[in-house]
Amino acid sequence: MDDEQLTIGQVAERAGLNTSAIRFYEREGLLPKPARSGGQRRYDEDALRRLQVIDIAKRAGFSLDDARLLLEAGDAGEPTDAELRALADRKLADVDALIARAEAMRRWLVKARSCRCSSLELCALFDG
Repeated sequence: MDDEQLTIGQVAERAGLNTSAIRFYEREGLLPKPARSGGQRRYDEDALRRLQVIDIAKRAGFSLDDARLLLEAGDAGEPTDAELRALADRKLADVDALIARAEAMRRWLVKARSCRCSSLELCALFDG
């Protein structure tokens, strides 16, 4: 990797984050404590890669603890594929359930859009 040292502002800009998010990830142990130069945090390119992993994991619906598991496995030099597959299997079950609920909601809303009942008591949409 490149030996370039980045300030927290540069990392934030390149990662599309606020500096407070980077400090939060440090406190949570997702980013290692950076080196300091003249009292300022200095990051290497690995910090950007870790932030990218965190961002993609969050967009996939993983928790920060899930992202931490992936990062820790990589830090330990362990293969991350088994951990990633296990997390994906669990998350896919959650997403499938969410999709089923959303499809049921959509079916009900499509029916409701054509409802012409004069009261909720007469409407079959509200029968248990």
